[in-house]
Amino acid sequence: MAWIEALQRAIDYMEEHLLEDITMEEIAIQANSSPFHFQRTFAILTDCSVGEYLRRRRLTLAAGELCSTDAKVIDLALKYGYDTPEAFTKAFRRQHGISPSEARKYTGKLKSYSRLGIQVSLKGAEPMQYKVVEQEGFEVIGVKKGFSFANGENLAGIPKMWDQANQDGTSDYLLGKNNGPVKGVLGVCVDQSNVQDKRMDYWVAAAYDGETPEGYLKMEIPASKWAIFEVHGPMPDAMQKVWKQIFTEWFPSSGYQHAGTPELEVYTAGNAADQDYYSEVWIPVKQGRDFTSC
Repeated sequence: MAWIEALQRAIDYMEEHLLEDITMEEIAIQANSSPFHFQRTFAILTDCSVGEYLRRRRLTLAAGELCSTDAKVIDLALKYGYDTPEAFTKAFRRQHGISPSEARKYTGKLKSYSRLGIQVSLKGAEPMQYKVVEQEGFEVIGVKKGFSFANGENLAGIPKMWDQANQDGTSDYLLGKNNGPVKGVLGVCVDQSNVQDKRMDYWVAAAYDGETPEGYLKMEIPASKWAIFEVHGPMPDAMQKVWKQIFTEWFPSSGYQHAGTPELEVYTAGNAADQDYYSEVWIPVKQGRDFTSC
């Protein structure tokens, strides 16, 4: 359970430094994690990016102070990280639905976000179907984009990347070229935070042995021990549900930790909207209960 305690330490750090300009690197180090893996784990568990959590909490505290003190709006704007009263007012209205002046007059309702506490379930109501296998390294071809995870750019950008790949024929082309050991079109997450500040690469790809086709890139997936989870049901809900189960149920009790190398989502041929659609999550793992590998 050490990784859960590590996540909570990072959340406590955010709360203790809520009024400071803290970075993703400073937060992630509290969990002995890379910025990429911390942000990804946090988003899966909370359905919220780190940046969005900080914004919500700051504006919750700002609303409380606005209603209980006579502090000036400009002073509150600066205190809670906004350069101008206008920027503060815009963000305040986006969260609460009313302006700071309306809140001070007790006009309308305010939206409060409480301090977060991580809880996990060690026994799932629904069984998880998985296996652990050793797989030699293999190559993939595909297209990639870099995303920032500082403000959740990856959470919005990756679905758009899939929409484009499905519309322009990239997904179908890759499925047709797929001749490697993993069958299907792959979504590959690659942590680049040690190379590029606050960045990750995401690939829409396929396992392929051969010359790289024109217009595509190639990457080596290293030999790994993989935990492979079955996903049954329509996208994206079924995939999101399994990811949450992995982090709230499987990792805390499995004795494994993330190995820190690229992870895969495997999409098989067929209609992804079907109730019986089959896909997989591949996570590189190694023995250990700490959160330090991420």
